[in-house]
Amino acid sequence: MRELTYYVAVSIDGYIASPDGAFDAFPVEGDHMAALMDDYADTIPAHIASALGIVSDHSRFDTVLMGWNTYAVGLEQGVDSPYPHLRQVVVSSERTVGVDGIETTNDPVGTVRKLKGEPGTGIWLCGGGALAGALATEIDRLVLKVNPVLLGAGIPLFGGHYEPQPFRRITTRAFQSGVVLNEYTRVAQPATGAPS
Repeated sequence: MRELTYYVAVSIDGYIASPDGAFDAFPVEGDHMAALMDDYADTIPAHIASALGIVSDHSRFDTVLMGWNTYAVGLEQGVDSPYPHLRQVVVSSERTVGVDGIETTNDPVGTVRKLKGEPGTGIWLCGGGALAGALATEIDRLVLKVNPVLLGAGIPLFGGHYEPQPFRRITTRAFQSGVVLNEYTRVAQPATGAPS
């Protein structure tokens, strides 16, 4: 079964963007950039990948899931199909994306469960925080690019309600830039009602 991975940049105080949705406070220069572009080439928007000569090989992801506000960041820059090399799914209860190659859904949980049952490589949850909160029980893996920046306020890593869910750290990579890449996998919970 395919996995849903929430791969996202985050501040040391748990925000993925400023209150207005900007993420320009995160460093884009340093030794972490080459490693991330190498290991996560599938997650680089096509217009940037093309300029840098990076080719996506679908080794990690072949599908991207994003909330409307995350998708709209590209629209503001004239990019209406940021990841044409991936199957693109935008979650919105109010809007429909009228762009070829982009699917729209208002049922994130049902959509993810369907995607997990289909053949392919991984599913990347690109953001935002509210969508991550809605999909918290469906996330199999977290890959957090923790940036050495304190935002103080903004869009939290997860929006939603209180529901503790155990994850186990499987790797940590620290870079000279101060960015730390932490990877976690969900801890399997015993089935409820099972005899002890």
